[in-house]
Amino acid sequence: MYTVIILVFVAGYLCIALEHVIKINKTASALVVGIVCWTLFMFDSTSRDNLLHSQDYDTFIQIKKTEIGQHETANLSSASLHREYVLWSLENHFGEIAQILFFLLGAMTIVELVDANHGFRIITDRINTKNIVSLLWIISLITFFLSAVLDNLTTTIVMVSVVRKLVSDRNTRLLFASMIIIAANAGGAWTPIGDITTTMLWIRGHITTINIMKMLFVPSMLCTIVPLIIISLSLKKHPGIISAPISVQTPVKKSAKMMLLFGIGALISVPVFKTLTHMPPYFGMLLGLGILWVISEFLNPDMEETEKRHYTVAGALSRIDVPSVLFFLGILLAVSALESMQVLHEFSRLLDETFKDQRIIITLIGLLSAVVDNVPLVAAIMGMYDLSHFPVDHMIWEYLAYCAGTGGSILIIGSAAGVAAMGIEKIDFIWYLKKISLLALAGYLAGALVYLILL
Repeated sequence: MYTVIILVFVAGYLCIALEHVIKINKTASALVVGIVCWTLFMFDSTSRDNLLHSQDYDTFIQIKKTEIGQHETANLSSASLHREYVLWSLENHFGEIAQILFFLLGAMTIVELVDANHGFRIITDRINTKNIVSLLWIISLITFFLSAVLDNLTTTIVMVSVVRKLVSDRNTRLLFASMIIIAANAGGAWTPIGDITTTMLWIRGHITTINIMKMLFVPSMLCTIVPLIIISLSLKKHPGIISAPISVQTPVKKSAKMMLLFGIGALISVPVFKTLTHMPPYFGMLLGLGILWVISEFLNPDMEETEKRHYTVAGALSRIDVPSVLFFLGILLAVSALESMQVLHEFSRLLDETFKDQRIIITLIGLLSAVVDNVPLVAAIMGMYDLSHFPVDHMIWEYLAYCAGTGGSILIIGSAAGVAAMGIEKIDFIWYLKKISLLALAGYLAGALVYLILL
């Protein structure tokens, strides 16, 4: 059964990676593999011996002795103890997973609400340069800093949509879209709210806000600048390419500026709230969402209720990407099952014996994230290495945030930002591989090298 659970996890992983080939949504695969792994673990009699000397199992036994007494605990059968351990472990892991999911739900709703009220146009409508290279730098830097506050998927969608209005030549537009992917992934890596992998590390207490921003800003910026310089040089060879005039758009809503300021303020205030109150991050995110909800109810008082709903939190909740939230639930459940079974601890020991250097392991993890979704990779690494041996803000967690966040840019299918741009601009996988992958790899390695030097 122990081997069967691992095979189920691997099969599910392959289904997620090959989503577009097998035509099965990765959320469905993640949910199935997550539930099946825990169910098989419940009936896995062979895994009990592996748990006897684990720290989690020892903690569970101590709690059990406190609850019912040492003698009664000793009289319980091994099968009963195993079942109770599985349920205890599941409850603990699900509590941690729920924090991540509620955090994401709040953040996605806030971003959707700002977008519905045309808040992002306050930024994008101010882009009016006609120099193609200058435009590339402006777009890339806005993307980099915007994705540090928003998620990289939303930032990519917003900025690619802007480029479609500004650049008429398709080949040039593909270069812009590719640079947006790289900048969005790099920008999201250096703040605790910019990328889901960094957010996971932050919520679970592996990194702190100020330290991760201080340590990863320069590497992340360099990861963007290196390919940006190379693409800029290639654009200079085409002086005839000019930006197209911006098409006439509907007027920006009066509420746009207010929702942009309050929305970004709510997102930025989450780390501050955590530092001041010591409450979990999702509390701060839900507080910000609640305040925005109240504000949105007082906007557009002259609108009919059906029309007004589009600009409120109730409307935003109906438009958020729920499948993505459920995907995180499924994959985190699956990884937590392997963690509770001690599979990840054994795997970390094997990696350490093979490579003997965590820096090499994490660098390879970043490269692997170009092929495999970075959420399960980061979840697996967190399960492989213990905070008691690698404390908060240890190099391994900072470097993991950088590598997992930026490595996905190497292939267009390696990140949500890449997949989104691929869909909007119909970017060919092979074109990206030939034109952009080496540039993204150069930026990734440059940032990684700088981080290790500055460490």
